[in-house]
Amino acid sequence: MPGEATRSGPPPDRTDDHVARWLPVLPDLDPDIEGVVTRAAFLTDHLRRVKAESLAGLDLQRHEYETLHALAGRGGHAAPSQLAADLGMAPNSVTGRLDALDRRGFVRRLPSATDRRRVDVELTDEGRTAWLGAMSALGHEEDRLLGALNPDERRLLADLLRRVMRKAENP
Repeated sequence: MPGEATRSGPPPDRTDDHVARWLPVLPDLDPDIEGVVTRAAFLTDHLRRVKAESLAGLDLQRHEYETLHALAGRGGHAAPSQLAADLGMAPNSVTGRLDALDRRGFVRRLPSATDRRRVDVELTDEGRTAWLGAMSALGHEEDRLLGALNPDERRLLADLLRRVMRKAENP
């Protein structure tokens, strides 16, 4: 019956209602698989909305945040080709992003210390502040959500999801 947990455990959520609606239609539906996939999709959508709201509040576009994030993940210094690879973009496509971030004072381009034909990109203090502001809002929500689990449960969940991810990465 919708709204009731299918077995003992935590109180029901909206996914339990979803599964209960679909079981009579698809009797071979595995409620655990459907529950995991539906909850994962909901959490992904929820975190995407939180990120969009926090970026809007910081006057950052998603692509700007992603570029700052990729640069921060390389210690704040990278070649444009490295950023393009990290972002899954063609190298010439990252140029427009870097131009816009440079105009905002979030990055600066410097001559490469190892190859005079190359330029390196550096995260400025302003860029780091913008990136950290966006990270903070999303991080708070991740902490809030996963605060429903104790540290051992979080570790177990991470390990279980790793096993599932390995299947996805190696079909």
